[in-house]
Amino acid sequence: MDIVKLARSSGLQILLDARIGRETYHSVSGSLSSLQRFADAIRAALEDERADSLVPLERSEA
Repeated sequence: MDIVKLARSSGLQILLDARIGRETYHSVSGSLSSLQRFADAIRAALEDERADSLVPLERSEA
């Protein structure tokens, strides 16, 4: 899950603050409605990941 991509697509503004070594630090700003869209997008992405990881059990007829 790319949370930076989800944040941008939700309408949040992503700013590059600093890069120290291999770590990149960002600030995020936006409206409360953008934050709500981001939270909804995270929830949906987690539900999709969970659904993809579930393997249906095969029934054996005895």
